[in-house]
Amino acid sequence: MDSAAQLTAFDLPPELVQQVQRWVAQAADVTRLEAELKLSKIKIEALVHEIAVLKRLRFGASSEARAADMKDLFDETLAADLAACEARLEALRETPPEAPPASPRRPRAGRPALPAHLERIEHRHEPESCTCGQCGQDLVKIGEDVSEQLDIIPAKFFVHRHIRPQYACRRCETVSAAPVPAAIIDGGMAAPRLLAWVTVSKFVDHLPLYRIEQIAARSEVPLPRSTQAEWVGRIGVALAPLCDRLIERLREGNVLHADETPVEQLDPGRGKTKRAYLWAYRSNTLDADPPIVIFDYQPGRGGQYPQAFLKGWKGMLMVDDYGGYKALFGGDIGELACLAHARRKYFELHQANKSPVAAEALARIGELYALEEQARDVSVKVRAELRLQYAQPRLEAMYLWLVQTRKTVADGAALARAIDYSLKRWPALARYASRGDWPIDNNPIENAIRPIALGKKNWMFAGSEAAGKRAAVVQSLLATARANGFEPLTWLADTLEKLPTWPNSRIDELLPIRKQAAAQA
Repeated sequence: MDSAAQLTAFDLPPELVQQVQRWVAQAADVTRLEAELKLSKIKIEALVHEIAVLKRLRFGASSEARAADMKDLFDETLAADLAACEARLEALRETPPEAPPASPRRPRAGRPALPAHLERIEHRHEPESCTCGQCGQDLVKIGEDVSEQLDIIPAKFFVHRHIRPQYACRRCETVSAAPVPAAIIDGGMAAPRLLAWVTVSKFVDHLPLYRIEQIAARSEVPLPRSTQAEWVGRIGVALAPLCDRLIERLREGNVLHADETPVEQLDPGRGKTKRAYLWAYRSNTLDADPPIVIFDYQPGRGGQYPQAFLKGWKGMLMVDDYGGYKALFGGDIGELACLAHARRKYFELHQANKSPVAAEALARIGELYALEEQARDVSVKVRAELRLQYAQPRLEAMYLWLVQTRKTVADGAALARAIDYSLKRWPALARYASRGDWPIDNNPIENAIRPIALGKKNWMFAGSEAAGKRAAVVQSLLATARANGFEPLTWLADTLEKLPTWPNSRIDELLPIRKQAAAQA
């Protein structure tokens, strides 16, 4: 029965019936408009969040805290402009002012001392005369003023000329000479340090081979990129046994980080490129094992690739929410989830609309990270006790708060998606606090991948799957060397010189791992 029929039962005056019908229609319109308004607010919130994320990707830093190497790119011009302005200001102040002098300048912080390990070349500057210009007596040294300037010698090419005299025995009719030592490239013109320099320039400094060719050309040294490419290929093959052994050492740990990044691979059949992936694995940062970084080049992003790499391995794996890892978990491999990924969603939401709920989530996560900072240098046992006493109660309180807050948030809103992400992964997110040697996030592997992501803009694509795998070998060793504090060029040059005659039984001695770290493994 509709409202009009219900009204006729009361025998009301026609004017009153019409008024009541108008009120009912208006109430229905209000209900409809409220529902439309609620839906519009959800859509607007989602769009504002998406636009903010896109703006950050287009104009902002790639994460909430810019990496040091990215900051340098933006800070270079700022530092240059600041120095120029200060120089102009100092020049103006040296000119006698006609107006009253300005207030005293705030004292500037002193510049940092130049590194102590650098070679010092002394230049002594004595005065033209050691006698007094007024009375003629000898001057007495009372001190000295010392200043230092940083200088550099650019890449300097030189030639090792090896002379091996030949000696003959007239009676035996034999000829003898010093043997030619084995080399990575037999009969090649490149010394180990030149090979190392080309390799490090390409994979650490991200210089394409044609730019290295141009650098050499400025010194009138022909270094064709085709020759360099051949060197890089041979080096990748020669270093493969070291990388294989490094993988074995990595798999000895019971906690690993894993992530992946796309790279382009040439597809000659189509004349285009196709997407391949560098799967990255890193050892745990919270135990005594040496830091090891491994890159595994594969033609795709399917879950079969980490399954093949980790076949037979047992332990805890720290990953993001990518579905390719899901088949690994259960049985011998447990899951640890990255709290930084969960935090990032609240950070983006807070940046978009200053959500107080997102701000509260950030504050709660911030307390957990503050505890990790305090426990950075303590033993595993002490860290476990701190997490049990302080982190676990905060995690339990945050979980209850998220559950209650989710009930008040409309489905489909950006805030709802952020909370759902945390709740869906909560057991894996909170699992780290049950031990003292499990990491809180996946930042260590993301930091290892970041140089690869920066370098991709320079080397563009891999020529083939085989080339990608050779590059992964070199990148694994150089990334591990840097993580262990080795200077990549020095380590690689020394290794390339020793490797041709090095016994396989002592291969661990060539790995880019500190001896004290290796002894603890």
